[in-house]
Amino acid sequence: MAPRIQPSLVKNKLKRQEIAAKQKQAKNQQRLKKRLARAKEEASDPAAKKKRITENVPRTLDNSRENDPAILPSSKKPDGASSIQLDELNSDIASDSFSRYFNFEDDPTVPPKVLITTSPKASKSTYDFCDELVGVFPGAEYIRRKKGKGFEIGRIAGWAAGRGYKHLVVVNEDMKKPNAITLVYLPNGPVAYFKLTSIELTKQIYGHARATPHNPELVLNNFSTSLGHGIGRMFQTLFPPLPEFQGRQVVTLHNQRDFLFFRRHRYAFRSPEKVALQEIGPRFTLKLRWVKKGLPSVQNFGAAPQPLEISVGTGEAKEPDHESPLEDVRDDDETKLDVPSTKNPPRDNDLLWQWKPELETTRRTFFL
Repeated sequence: MAPRIQPSLVKNKLKRQEIAAKQKQAKNQQRLKKRLARAKEEASDPAAKKKRITENVPRTLDNSRENDPAILPSSKKPDGASSIQLDELNSDIASDSFSRYFNFEDDPTVPPKVLITTSPKASKSTYDFCDELVGVFPGAEYIRRKKGKGFEIGRIAGWAAGRGYKHLVVVNEDMKKPNAITLVYLPNGPVAYFKLTSIELTKQIYGHARATPHNPELVLNNFSTSLGHGIGRMFQTLFPPLPEFQGRQVVTLHNQRDFLFFRRHRYAFRSPEKVALQEIGPRFTLKLRWVKKGLPSVQNFGAAPQPLEISVGTGEAKEPDHESPLEDVRDDDETKLDVPSTKNPPRDNDLLWQWKPELETTRRTFFL
């Protein structure tokens, strides 16, 4: 075999390119011969192919993530320290905020009531996205947020909790585009804040299916830590516990490298072995930023008013009339409903978890 010439040592550009192309072609030919020989050998010995596939596992960021003590043990091998950790997990699940939903204390056939609203003075793109969310959650209702001061999320959350809502979803926007979602579990919290990216509405998906009013199935993938387990349970409470399988609709929330990919499909059985999927939409991506305990705080609630500067006249300003935190909702029955959260919303919240850049020491550090 002739000695290999290094193309970098050839000064003529055309000759250098010709030598590099020939060497690349010879290398590809060797790889092809090796693959054909291996395929011929594995055709007569299927065990060799199975062994090769088992051993040649590509190294990715997902399967080489850093060890985290918050990762929950597998329930298939509950022995030793894992058994103790599973017992602690079960006790936490039995006493957390979502236990009422999983204990079926409410009617499992009735979808949880979800109130969807926006930040003040939202734009058309945000309203379109809220309209998509109303179609995703079976018990969702959209109410437009009233403009002006005094309509903080804490007051709206207390108002909604007194009227039987189980969730409050607030879609925030920036530069006239939805950029974040605040998810509040009622009546006592917690509150989770997600960054919102990669939004595609149903009409933007080519060949999309039409949604039906059936309760969808829910698939939660790859929530392996205690924080991820809590976030998964929080999303699970947005849907009724008993899906309607005749609708053949499934909602998937897939966690990969702490990005939550939301998809909704309809499946169809083509044969006893094959199933086809048709996407319904919408699709978007969430990234958890922080989780707080309790309802959202109202920083200026009960604070001393700013001193008035009166330049003309000495008359006192009239007290503003009491208004509902949301538009188009009457408060005729407010005297009948006990809404303590509206009267005394919290002034501060305890952070349960917050993302910070210094937490990501490497690219293989994940939290969900």
